[in-house]
Amino acid sequence: MIAAPIAWITHRACLLHEMQPGHPESPLRLEAIEQRLAAGGLDRLLQRHEAPQAPLSLISQVHQSAYVDALFAQQPRLGLLPIDADVVLNPHSLEAALYAAGAAAHGVDLVLDDRASLAFASVRPPGHHAERARAMGFCIFNNVAVAAARAFARGLTRVAIIDFDVHYGNGTADIFGGDPRVQLFSTYEAELYPYWRTPAGMNSLIDRPMQSGDGSAALRHAVEAHWLPALRAFAPQLLLVSAGFDAHAQDPLGGLSFETEDFGWLGRVIRQEAAALCEGRVVATLEGGYDLDALGRCVEAFLQAFVEPEAVV
Repeated sequence: MIAAPIAWITHRACLLHEMQPGHPESPLRLEAIEQRLAAGGLDRLLQRHEAPQAPLSLISQVHQSAYVDALFAQQPRLGLLPIDADVVLNPHSLEAALYAAGAAAHGVDLVLDDRASLAFASVRPPGHHAERARAMGFCIFNNVAVAAARAFARGLTRVAIIDFDVHYGNGTADIFGGDPRVQLFSTYEAELYPYWRTPAGMNSLIDRPMQSGDGSAALRHAVEAHWLPALRAFAPQLLLVSAGFDAHAQDPLGGLSFETEDFGWLGRVIRQEAAALCEGRVVATLEGGYDLDALGRCVEAFLQAFVEPEAVV
């Protein structure tokens, strides 16, 4: 029996954004997740929601208006337009990005209105590299930051963001670094894009860099010894998750060696802490994960932690 509702939020427009043939951040990622959930039967336990578009008024809470205006001014009608070394727009990209950000914001409304305990935004483009005024690393709008902005608009004053992607969420840190309303908890592979160095004195960033080849033991030490004490002291009213699955050993874009069960363990930890700290409220949005088989299995393992009758860590 499902322990609490899981809201699954997506939109077909997210399949229309493509950067170039053969690019790892492709529509096949969402399709691979859906196929895995269907094969295992977990899809039958999800409450499906169609994402709304995020209003520009909400986007502007985390991105400079000039940046947003420039994106829409240069959106191509045909073909592809590079706007960063790692970001390309096609005619559907900004529509997809608005739905991706809207899915994350809608997840906040669902959990705050007690319509779900976990809301998962299965969307693309991803978001956590998008800075306040710059697209980066496959990302256009910062989806998890938009979710935080929606939480603040709903009256919350303390939000924790947990980011377990193999690449550091520099965009989220750019937007919220030093903001007393937010603590950002990150594991990532050091010496990998975006080549992050934590600024001195930035106590709101709980960063745990890892070395290539690090796996389960390093992850669990980082979470138990460094994340959890700070998370409990911060006492957030909502947990947001930048859910990147590219730290899996099979992923072609990283060098960490997490296993599928590590993402199930992370799910159980997050569920347990949310139950103790913030009435079980969790909103997760998809970030990285580029081996299609591993991606599907890891998302399934993460969700399964919220289906189990009890979260046992």
